Amino acid sequence: MAISHTGLRPEPGSFRDPANRVFHFGDDVLRGLDAQAAQEWRALAGTDFFPALLAAGKVCGTEPADPALLPASDGWAAALRHERIPFVSHPYEWSFSMLRDAALLHLEILRTALPGGFTTKDGSAYNLQWRGAEPVFIDVGSFTPLRDGEPWAGYRQFCQTLLYPLLLGAHLDLDFQPWLRARVDGIDADQMRRLFGGARRLRPGVLTHVHLHGAMQNRHAGTSTADTRDRLRDAGYSRELALATVRGIEKLVRRLDRPATASHWSAYQRTCGYSAGDRAAKEAFVAGALAATPHARLVLDLGANDGRYARLAARHADYVVAVEQDPAVVDELYRALRADGERRVLPLVMDLADPSPGGGWRGVERAGFADRAAADVVLALAVVHHLAIGRNVPLPEVVDFLAGLCAPGARVVVEFVHPDDPMARRLLANKPDGLFPDYRRDEFERLLGARGRIERRLELPSGTRTLYAVVVGG
Repeated sequence: MAISHTGLRPEPGSFRDPANRVFHFGDDVLRGLDAQAAQEWRALAGTDFFPALLAAGKVCGTEPADPALLPASDGWAAALRHERIPFVSHPYEWSFSMLRDAALLHLEILRTALPGGFTTKDGSAYNLQWRGAEPVFIDVGSFTPLRDGEPWAGYRQFCQTLLYPLLLGAHLDLDFQPWLRARVDGIDADQMRRLFGGARRLRPGVLTHVHLHGAMQNRHAGTSTADTRDRLRDAGYSRELALATVRGIEKLVRRLDRPATASHWSAYQRTCGYSAGDRAAKEAFVAGALAATPHARLVLDLGANDGRYARLAARHADYVVAVEQDPAVVDELYRALRADGERRVLPLVMDLADPSPGGGWRGVERAGFADRAAADVVLALAVVHHLAIGRNVPLPEVVDFLAGLCAPGARVVVEFVHPDDPMARRLLANKPDGLFPDYRRDEFERLLGARGRIERRLELPSGTRTLYAVVVGG
């Protein structure tokens, strides 16, 4: 019986390696392999190390699939089926500790593969995703047999998308997220050398992996890969030396750290002014709205701060994405989730007034945040006033943004902070008088009603904040 390929969609971010490509078919994630890649897959599956990585959950679940699931005209010799990652994120949405843990997993996988006669073609941060606070390697097509004298082909990518961003954070106390968001290929060595001149050259990892690496790239820019491999082999470059190099990078990455710094948002739960009665009423309202949403696959917690409501949502949903603007707050939340072994809450760094757009080739290689969302529940608690007053986003735009993150029939649980609330007054104090005449509770309710059905509302005991549960499109 012929298999219909209607609905089969190529993954926009999987096209740079012609030997294999990822497709989506319903809930299935499939990978097509050409003849050479199929042969290498069979060799990989027959090793001792690869099944062990699969069993430990360090590589995404992978099994052979029927090649007929993919069009025969594409010439795929074999097919694989992968586990579906609950929510795809990008490295510029991760905190420092998340990026470091992703880098360490990448190096661990390479270190494990080398004694088994394999290496990885790539070293990109985009080869990793998350199950909550647990990183997972997803690019099974990157494994390839190791040849004598061959350097790690992924080293440059690893530096540009993982090591260099970590050096910015650890040595210069800079947020790496804007740098990675600006260029899909990461930060190149020439940029780094300008930042690490003088005495900064002597900081751990800089001389070898920035200055020396950049000089070697320039010197051998016209040398072919085959020539480089032959020269290294003749010079005695061996598998053991390659393994020692990876261990050295791994040791460096483990030492890199960015000390936690206090910020306004890190203390928000203590300074936001909620009474004990407000907190109890708010938590009960949110729990009730979550319980009223059966089989919620994805919850977005916008402005998650310390993850209080993200953890609450995880009791009612398959997966929660906790979005917070402050990288230091996200890092603290990630470390707490990691310590708890939490695999259902993914913390991400993102400014909701400037959410991640589409990027890379034709703007679709890396999907924008709204295109990845389709949530069953969106929590927007103590967020609207920061967008509408703090960032001058018109109130109708804020409501449209929240509704646009929803799957059909989803719920939005949103908090409206009245203009006379102390926090709203603090924000308004820095704005010209009369700038926000439509920032009113009745107008907010009208906008919510135009996008869905308000099924519940609750005024908190303080009297200056109101919660709403809205069924979008209902």
